[in-house]
Amino acid sequence: MIQVRPFTDEQSRLLINLRQRYEVWMGAEQELAAMPYDLRRKTVTGSVYLYEIRDRSGNGKSLGKLDATWEARFDEYHARKDALKAQIKGLRPALAESAALYRALRLPMLSSEAGPILRECDRRHLLGSHLMVVGTNAITAYMIEANGSIALPDETEDFDLAWVAETPDDAERRVWDMLKAVDPTFTINSERDFQARNAKAYEVELLVAPSRVNTLGAKDQPRPVPLPEQEWLLFGRPIDQVIGCRDGSPARIVAPDPRWFALHKLWMSQQAKRNPLKRPKDHKQGIALLDAVATAMPHYPLDDAFEASLPNELRPCLAQWQKHRRPSDQTDW
Repeated sequence: MIQVRPFTDEQSRLLINLRQRYEVWMGAEQELAAMPYDLRRKTVTGSVYLYEIRDRSGNGKSLGKLDATWEARFDEYHARKDALKAQIKGLRPALAESAALYRALRLPMLSSEAGPILRECDRRHLLGSHLMVVGTNAITAYMIEANGSIALPDETEDFDLAWVAETPDDAERRVWDMLKAVDPTFTINSERDFQARNAKAYEVELLVAPSRVNTLGAKDQPRPVPLPEQEWLLFGRPIDQVIGCRDGSPARIVAPDPRWFALHKLWMSQQAKRNPLKRPKDHKQGIALLDAVATAMPHYPLDDAFEASLPNELRPCLAQWQKHRRPSDQTDW
């Protein structure tokens, strides 16, 4: 049985402080992102109008002739925008200090490339409500949830996101706009249109369960192929953790319930269609994560009620793990 090496008290305190500082900083970032790009006065045929600008190119719409009400809104907008920018600037040193200490304490880290994507998702209120991290990058967050390290590969050279929105999205290109905001060099792989790739060859794949495919905007990209096994990752209770990246920046991850993620990994390791180079890693991750859940995540019980909720395809996977555990690993009341 793979053991979880508990974090030290210093590491645990740092994780609490990092999350608190990140949440305050991201709250200000989210409010700033929700504001119009700019409000500007514009004179047209001798009259002054207030324009709401939506992008750096100056595209926008007129809100009407400038009167006392619009003048007050103009002043309030710029005062609040300046205050938020000052708040964000003031919060960054403390957040950077926590992130640097995170690295120094050798806590589990995420790749530098994944950080900007996660922060932009968070800035746009997409994490959990629209997107979840479903690939190997989620392992880092599961370690934080377990409050300890697990001897496992915790990142890959690509990034897997699942579209999980429950209701049809009102934005036509929510995922694509997010990716282009992170890096304008992202393009769609012409041979695999469920995958985006940037100029540095970093790949982002979008996955979706059949029950959620119709909630993705018709013009959004990448275009995921509906996979029935993705339904399992919608069950249970997702985890939500703030972690550090290798470049010293923080990011927030929302990932599936660790029990369902682990069983999904074990199921994948048994599929002939799966890349044979990935199947051993899938098996190791699935077994190790279930071990971690059993020993360090009592709030995710592997009890009879959970076993009864499993579809027939996953019952043998749980049985495989139960057989893998030594008798001494079992709790004897």
